[in-house]
Amino acid sequence: MSLMPRPLPPADPDRLIAPGTVPRRGVAGDANALWRYERHRRRALLAPPGPHPVVLVLDRLRPDYNVAKIYRSAHAFGVREVHQIAIGPFDPAPAKGGFKHVPSRYWEDFASCHAALAAEGFQLFLLDSAGETPLPAARLPERTAFVLGHELKGLSEEARASGLMRLRIPQFGPLDSINVTVAASIALYEWLRQHRFAGVNGP
Repeated sequence: MSLMPRPLPPADPDRLIAPGTVPRRGVAGDANALWRYERHRRRALLAPPGPHPVVLVLDRLRPDYNVAKIYRSAHAFGVREVHQIAIGPFDPAPAKGGFKHVPSRYWEDFASCHAALAAEGFQLFLLDSAGETPLPAARLPERTAFVLGHELKGLSEEARASGLMRLRIPQFGPLDSINVTVAASIALYEWLRQHRFAGVNGP
């Protein structure tokens, strides 16, 4: 009686490794992760803008899996583009292809990003657990940009000093914050609810 061979997991093209190297756990700084990052970044240069006029601004987030997962949500929700402020390379594998399909713009400081988006008619909102306005109570314009801050430090001093409206996601548990990836997805869904799902019995 022969045993059947153990099935192999399906190949994941977003976890390809550089030719001539060996598989390693995908973490920031891993040579294979950096190779994937550059490969996906170059593919993204040809990516068309997402169908919805809403963008995400990542304000000095840690270059880790949260950034990649935000790209996954951005791709799923049809975000026009993602703006990165002072974020280094990260392993794009958790994005499941989102990083190479969503256009990215890169900035060294918040002021330059803010000025560029404002010139294009976008209104920026800061997502902050201590914000004065609940997200569902805010009337979001068609051209909206959500600003998300560092997982531990929060929004940069530059962003906080900008005078932009700060929106909070209502929470009812003992914790005063939620994961930045989850926050991005909730904000994007609220924008869709106001602009694409209004008067519709579901998406």
